[in-house]
Order: sequence, then C-alpha cells, then structure tokens
Amino acid sequence: MTPSQDSVQKIKDNIRSLGSALFLALAVRIFAFEPFNIPSGSMIPSFLVGDYLFVSRYIYGYSRYSIPFGYAIPFFEGRILQNRGPTQGEVVVFRIPSDLKTDYIKRVIGLPGDRVQLKDGIVFVNDEPATVKKIGPYVSRAEENGGMVHATLYEETLPNGVKHPIIKHDPFGANDLDNTPEFKVPEGHYFVMGDNRDRSKDSRVMHAVGFIPNDVLIGRAEVIFFSTDGRGPWNKPWKWPTAIRWGTFPRLVK
Repeated sequence: MTPSQDSVQKIKDNIRSLGSALFLALAVRIFAFEPFNIPSGSMIPSFLVGDYLFVSRYIYGYSRYSIPFGYAIPFFEGRILQNRGPTQGEVVVFRIPSDLKTDYIKRVIGLPGDRVQLKDGIVFVNDEPATVKKIGPYVSRAEENGGMVHATLYEETLPNGVKHPIIKHDPFGANDLDNTPEFKVPEGHYFVMGDNRDRSKDSRVMHAVGFIPNDVLIGRAEVIFFSTDGRGPWNKPWKWPTAIRWGTFPRLVK
C-alpha cells in the first residue's frame, strides 16, 4: 500500500469510528438515557433550576412521544415494551396533551383508579393521608431568575411509605391549591404534583395540566449529574468555577 493509499485508509477508518460513536450515542439517547435540564422551580427542593439529570427512557417502555420528533411523526401509537408503569412517589418526565413539544417533570401521586384530594395542603390518596414532618426554614438561590427562595421545608411520607422533601411558601390550607375536589384518576392516566407545592402548575390544575396519559410519559428521573446556579450553563465552561453548585452532584433521584 502506497503512502497516499495508507492515508486514505486511515481517513476511512476514522470516519467509520466516528460514525459508530455517533450511532451509539444516538441509540443510547433514544432508547436508554436522555439528558434533561430543570427549567423551572416547580420541583424545588428536589430539583433546582440549573440541575441537569439523566432520564431513563426504557423503564416504562416507549411511545411515539419518547422518541425524538415523535410528536410530529406518528411512528406508532400506544406504548411498546412496557414492563410496568410509574409507582407512587416516582419522579417522571412527560408531556401534556396540550403541549406535546415541551418536557415537564413532576412526582407521581395518584395511579390509575386512585382517588386523590388535598385537604388543607395534606395529600389524601384513597382516603389515606400522607404524613408531613416539618424540617425547618428553606433558603436557596433556585428561582428561574436567579432569585432567592424563602420557604419552609417538610418531609412528606406518601401512603405507600415513600419519603421525599416538599416546600411550602404559605401556611397549610392558605393556598388555593391546598383544598381541591376529589379527583378520580382514569385508567391509563396518572396524577402528578410538584414538590414546590404552592408554586407548581400540575394535575390539581385540570384546565392546564390535568391527568397525565400513559402514552405521553418520557421516562423516570434517575440521577443529577451536573448543576449550576444559572450563571454557567453546560456550554459555557469558563463560567463553571463560580456557577457550579459544588457538592450537589452526582446524586440519585429520590
């Protein structure tokens, strides 16, 4: 093989290697894990604006909405390869029927067939109340505009025993979202809420979000792998030293 032929062969080998790497990365993103960033404060304190996390796509199987551009191209209908649906307390990424282009993230509170109601801010599922334990004041730079959050931190234990943090800006029962009618979750749907209970537009707001159909689930939140306070996004590494929330990642999602 002549030197010129050897150079051409090396170029071909490099192109094949790059193509294989790109194909593998695309396959992982479509079928296994997708990066997702937190754009709003509805899940404070579990997730802060500027958190980056991996979402497992395979855990609930696949629908057209869990595949890139599936909202516009009907590759197939329903879900395939679904071993199970979300359980109470899991954090899920999804879309809503009125906005199939935008990803949302909330915590599952009610499963198909459940009856969900809030009374003075306490969650009841099938007439069984969640328990709430006060932890103390909560202060964090976590708002979308970089502002400070001042609230009260609680630990909520759902009826199935799952514990997770929530915050309240207002006293229990003082917010319009703290007292709701009883919601009967339809088959094939889920009732979801944000951990920032007074600042979350979720299934309690039926005209805006409502029940989440099984088909629009994207996946389950798994691990926070990066976090900044908004002043240093992932594509501006020169700003990371002063913007990264050191010590907050990597962290498994609870």
